[in-house]
Amino acid sequence: MHAALLIAALLALAAEAAAQSVPLPRARPADAPQTIPLPPLRPAILPTPTEPPPPSACQIRLPDIAAAEIIPPVIGTNGCGIDDAVKLSAVKTRDNGRIAIAPPATLRCSTAEAIAHWLRDDVAPIAATLGAPLASVTNFAAYECRGRNRVVGALISEHGKGNALDIRALTLANGKHYEPTDVAVSKDARERLKASACARFSTVLGPASDGYHENHVHVDLAERRSGYRICQWAVRDAAELIPLPRERPAEAPPREP
Repeated sequence: MHAALLIAALLALAAEAAAQSVPLPRARPADAPQTIPLPPLRPAILPTPTEPPPPSACQIRLPDIAAAEIIPPVIGTNGCGIDDAVKLSAVKTRDNGRIAIAPPATLRCSTAEAIAHWLRDDVAPIAATLGAPLASVTNFAAYECRGRNRVVGALISEHGKGNALDIRALTLANGKHYEPTDVAVSKDARERLKASACARFSTVLGPASDGYHENHVHVDLAERRSGYRICQWAVRDAAELIPLPRERPAEAPPREP
C-alpha cells in the first residue's frame, strides 16, 4: 500500500516538472498587425479558350470579289445552321465600284460567292441598261431558320441552311428603284435577269411559281439528285395582268342594233 502511494506521488512530481519545462509562447509585439492576413485564394481553373477554325478556301477567295465578314458558325434548331458562315455586305464590281447588299446577308460562303459572281458579271451589266450603274440590291431574306414558305411542319427551307437569297429590288446610282417582278420594268431586262439566274442557281422562284414569290425573286443552291434544277419565274407583260371581261351569258337578251 505504501509502495503504491509512493509511486503515485513520484508520477505526480514528474508530470509537474514536465509541465514546467514546456516554454510559453512569446508575447505578441506591440507593433504587430491587428489582423492576420489570410492566405491567397487558390486560382480558379479556367477552361482553355478554343481557337476559331481556320478560314475555308471559299472564305480566303471571297475578299477578291466582295466585302464579307467571316462570322462564327451559326447553330440553329431542327437541322438549321451554317458551318462556313459569312455576312455579305457588298460586291466589288469589275470597274472597282461596289454593289451594296442592304441589309447585309448572312449566308453560307459558297452561296455568297455564287451571288457575288452573279451580281458583278450578270446583274450589274443588265441593270446598267436601265440608265445607271447598279448601286445596291435589297435583301428580302437570307439566313432564317424556318420551313419552306414559312409553312409550319414543312421541310427546312434553303434559307435555314444559309443557302438562299430573296431579292426584292435593284437600286441604281441615280437613285431609281426597280423591282425584278414589276411589269413596268423593261421586259428584256427581266428576261435577261431570269436567264442569268437560272444558269447559275439550282432553284429560281418568282411570279407564278407557287404563290409565295409574287413580289420577289428567290435563288438558291439546293443540291438535288442528278443535278435537277428548278426555274419558275413568269416574266409577264402588263397586259397579262389586266383581267378580261367575262363571257356574255347565253341567256342574256340580244344586243340592240
